[in-house]
Amino acid sequence: MTHTRAELAALLDQHGLKPSRALGQNFVVDANTVRRIARLAEVGDGDEVLEIGAGLGSLTLALVETGAHVTAMEIDRYLLAPLKSVVEPHGVTVHHADALRADYTQILTGPTTVVANLPYNVATPLVLHLLETQPLITRMLVMVQKEVGERFAAYAGDEAYGAVSLRVQYYADASVVGKVGPNVFVPKPNVDSALVKIVRRPSVAVDPALVSEAELFSVIRTSFGQRRKMLRRSLHEWASEGVFERAGVAETRRPEELTLEEFARLAAAK
Repeated sequence: MTHTRAELAALLDQHGLKPSRALGQNFVVDANTVRRIARLAEVGDGDEVLEIGAGLGSLTLALVETGAHVTAMEIDRYLLAPLKSVVEPHGVTVHHADALRADYTQILTGPTTVVANLPYNVATPLVLHLLETQPLITRMLVMVQKEVGERFAAYAGDEAYGAVSLRVQYYADASVVGKVGPNVFVPKPNVDSALVKIVRRPSVAVDPALVSEAELFSVIRTSFGQRRKMLRRSLHEWASEGVFERAGVAETRRPEELTLEEFARLAAAK
């Protein structure tokens, strides 16, 4: 039921369209890939699924095959007509909206899994926005540029670990569950992609009674502003007398070595 490469090309031609470079559009044209994504999303009968950036509906159709109730969101007004022609006959509601600005109270009706093929320039702000503002979104399965996916799922000591990794950890557990090569896309990108599963925690990872979110991430951002330097250097202007001793964190360590819990101890010890 999903698009072949020829069918997608014909759909674009029929509507006089080309993939938008400005919107970072790369359409998946491989049935095995979209069905794999739907399987990794772990959705089925009765589940609520929101696909962000539905494009021409290839992944949407694979999600419909699972038996889930699927809603689609698309920012590109030129894709709306072909997208609706493909997915509305299968009971999918299409919303024309920017996912960073959408009114989710009009879209989400209960606990929802987001599935999305996200362009590089929007992936990080969008995932963080959804984690920070939409508690009804309890799970995500996102396809993103490989480096972005590794950043989402990194932990202390990993090369990709940084402030974004910690932001995701604060709200959720994230893991890379698959890789996707460039050959399944039209147009073909110059990078590999990663499939990242993100599962929201029942509550944030650091008790706000211990340290506020604002204080915690102020320390994290300051530390990673000079990530290769020791904490005594990167936090020189922030640190109060004896803060490292009170937190039980050596001032000679570097930011990429610290866990979220250690950053929380530092922030609480100031």
